[in-house]
Amino acid sequence: MEFTKKIAEITGITPNQIEAAITLLKDEATIPFIARYRKEATGGLDEVEITKIRDKLNQLEEIEKRRQAILKSLIERDLLTDKLKEAIDQVETMTSLEDIYLPFRPKKRTRASKAKEKGLEGLAKIIYKQGDIDPVKEAQKYINPDKDVNSIEDAISGAQDIIAEWISENGNIRLKLRELFTKEGELSSKVLTGKEETGETYTDYFDWTEPVRQAPSHRILAIFRGESESVLSVHILPPEDKALEIITKEIICNNNKCSQIVEIALKDSYKRLLSPAMENETRKSAKTRADSEAIRVFSENLRELLMAPPLGQKTVMAIDPGFRTGCKVVCLNRQGKLLTNTTIYPHSGDTQREKATKIVKQYSKDNDTDVIAVGNGTASRETISFLNEIDLPTEIRIEMVNESGASIYSASEVAREEFPNHDITVRGSVSIGRRLMDPLSELVKIDAKSIGVGQYQHDVDQSELKKGLDDIIISCVNSIGVELNTASKQLLTYVSGLGPQLAQNIIDYRNNNGPFPSRVNLKKVPRLGPKAFEQSAGFLRIIDSENILDRSAVHPESYHIVKKMAKNNNCAINDLMGNSELRESIILSDYIDEKVGLPTLTDIIDELKQPGRDPRVEFESFQYDENVHSLDDLKIGMKLPGIITNVTAFGAFVDIGVHQDGLVHISEIADEYVKNPSDFLKVHQKVIVTVIGIDIPRKRIALSLKEQ
Repeated sequence: MEFTKKIAEITGITPNQIEAAITLLKDEATIPFIARYRKEATGGLDEVEITKIRDKLNQLEEIEKRRQAILKSLIERDLLTDKLKEAIDQVETMTSLEDIYLPFRPKKRTRASKAKEKGLEGLAKIIYKQGDIDPVKEAQKYINPDKDVNSIEDAISGAQDIIAEWISENGNIRLKLRELFTKEGELSSKVLTGKEETGETYTDYFDWTEPVRQAPSHRILAIFRGESESVLSVHILPPEDKALEIITKEIICNNNKCSQIVEIALKDSYKRLLSPAMENETRKSAKTRADSEAIRVFSENLRELLMAPPLGQKTVMAIDPGFRTGCKVVCLNRQGKLLTNTTIYPHSGDTQREKATKIVKQYSKDNDTDVIAVGNGTASRETISFLNEIDLPTEIRIEMVNESGASIYSASEVAREEFPNHDITVRGSVSIGRRLMDPLSELVKIDAKSIGVGQYQHDVDQSELKKGLDDIIISCVNSIGVELNTASKQLLTYVSGLGPQLAQNIIDYRNNNGPFPSRVNLKKVPRLGPKAFEQSAGFLRIIDSENILDRSAVHPESYHIVKKMAKNNNCAINDLMGNSELRESIILSDYIDEKVGLPTLTDIIDELKQPGRDPRVEFESFQYDENVHSLDDLKIGMKLPGIITNVTAFGAFVDIGVHQDGLVHISEIADEYVKNPSDFLKVHQKVIVTVIGIDIPRKRIALSLKEQ
């Protein structure tokens, strides 16, 4: 294939694997499907490797698309020579391609083009050669008042403008300057006059300088944000003398009067044309690098949050706590269906507290409550204290739930469609309860940017962010699998091969015809054709299906293999699932054919051991320190339990139960993990931290994970 060799060089993946993956991707196969059900074709490539192939393929296709557009433009204007075409065909990066095209790109009127219109290009060529001639005498020949060239100075100045543009379009100079800007460019920022007070957020960057290649992602994004908010003036520049030295070595070939004129043009070219262009390129490169790192961290955090342990199907009472406005209470059945709701005021005096006690006890009894979920917002700790003091049955667990994004969901169109007759407070409480039962199913209803685990998410390239986050959501949804008869439209949307329209069609079919009795019935859904069925069926589960394989990750295309295994062992498929000796007696090589190999057969046996196994770890309860409820309760040296809520390039934020996350700076993480906190710390991870700093006025808490 056209790009196989290049992708192999970049990724280290073998050409055969790359060709197989590209073929499947071009055939509209999804990454989860290829990784799970086409291991024989790709040699067992995982999702990360397939994603790399897809992204590199898209990148190379964009370059090729641009290459063809440039060639077409040059042909139409009769500018394409054999030498130029050879140069264009050989370049492998977009930047190099644009460098070659730059001298031929149609331009707006520039100082150089105006000088050419005045007939000064001939003079420019003579001077540029730097021969031993008198440029003044030569310039006299080009004086032409009719073209506004009234003097020798006018002629030479126009020639210099032309030479300056030629120098700025020199591909070799641009290449060397680009390297200089990258390696020795200094990222500097200064506060704009009069912005010292309004821009207080950016105090650290009021007079900042560091090598751009060493600047971390979060600092680049912060400085650029300060610039966009008109607080900071920002530049990325290398030492000017080194830049001019590069151009001088490339351009100056003599030491005479013409060379002196060229040298003036050279300096003008750098300051007016090359330096701004190279700075813009360097800024763009730095921003791209910063975006990539921020999106990577955001994606990793999102994966950890989406894959957080589910409580499972329990009857839940969910409470969105509050002081003045009260606590909104909802009760959900084991499937997350809203049963009833009310508002209690346990923090508004003894009378209201007594009423709240009666309501909670009655609700828990009437709905046979297993767990009470309390949002971790305002009044959360006080509400949990109230619940612990009212003598509830000991079997009822109380769990605090991170409610980030619940308010976004409650005001969304999705929530309005789901609960048209309830206000946002009820919807938010339902979201809190469901998030405890199954984080993934509930979080997919919320814009991932609103969940609160990103870093400068509004500053990064939004299309790249969406692609990265969608990849993570799709990966998580399909690694867990989706119950076909209860899944929401939002959850079904992320199933391999579906999307919003087919997800809605499934919901409509389910509403009109009742639950799906088997995977085969998916084929009856309007517009769900053979390709969509192939891509999606293995990731959809039907827990009540008569065909036990419909409850597993075994793809329908492989059902015949399992049936053959059962037949050869004189048993039922159910027996294979329940009897390890039967499974171990199966000789997998007996079932290999031209389509099915050992990887698929091994996956089938693993699935028969634990059909439909949820890859998420088991849910564990967590409790904050009972003696710490607010910032005022904190003391230096305290060791406290906490939950990581966000991981960034500069450290991790930890919720210790005081309504304000503390920061574990990278300098307070064990030394071996300082470079990449996300390699060590994960969102939703439970940790023990030490309080090392408290700033109550600024509501800042400094924490440490080091041994104190």
